[in-house]
Amino acid sequence: MTKILLAEDDPNLGTLLQEYLTIKGYETTLAKDGDDALTKFVQQSYDLCIFDVMMPKKDGFTLAKEVRMSDKNTPIIFLTAKAMKEDTLQGFKLGADDYMTKPFSMEELLARLQAVLRRSQKEELQNEKITTFQIRGFVFDSEKQTLIHHEESQKLTVKESQLLKLLCENMGNSVSRSFALKMVWGDDTYFNARSMDVYITKLRKFLKEEPEIQIVNVHGEGFKLMV
Repeated sequence: MTKILLAEDDPNLGTLLQEYLTIKGYETTLAKDGDDALTKFVQQSYDLCIFDVMMPKKDGFTLAKEVRMSDKNTPIIFLTAKAMKEDTLQGFKLGADDYMTKPFSMEELLARLQAVLRRSQKEELQNEKITTFQIRGFVFDSEKQTLIHHEESQKLTVKESQLLKLLCENMGNSVSRSFALKMVWGDDTYFNARSMDVYITKLRKFLKEEPEIQIVNVHGEGFKLMV
């Protein structure tokens, strides 16, 4: 069954959409705000996401930006009460596959998401999942959890590999601490944050053979892998 993540802070509309999509044969998970949606997204995989733009704690655009840090392919449809051109363009720049302005009919939403899913399935067949990354003289294999430099191989732990993969997928762009914690540790508690700092230090030590490679702290945001 196709799995859909629906993020809508209006409880009446959210419940109505969830019930309608469930009747139509889609396993639909409802999140009450952007932060709740991100937590649910990292806990399991979905075939399509529907995000309301105006939500508390984390708006739909910020949510989509963080989702795209680890997942470039899962389709996203935005729901918004605004019809401004600037908002529509921002949504597409963040990787949206479609954009619907409220109010809309249930039938139109169903037709739009079916069209998006068809396109996504075709693209998925054409794209190969990237598991190997070149970081100057290093070759990082996220599946084998190895970091090779001049024929010397370093075996990484699961979390070291997951964290480095996240940084590699977003090379040159900052990865927020909260997002990294939820992706790798499952939640962003204080103790997990302290643990992540230790892992960042270990990754820096592994990469120190090439001074051009740096994992820098981005004040107020998180980390960035720079080459």
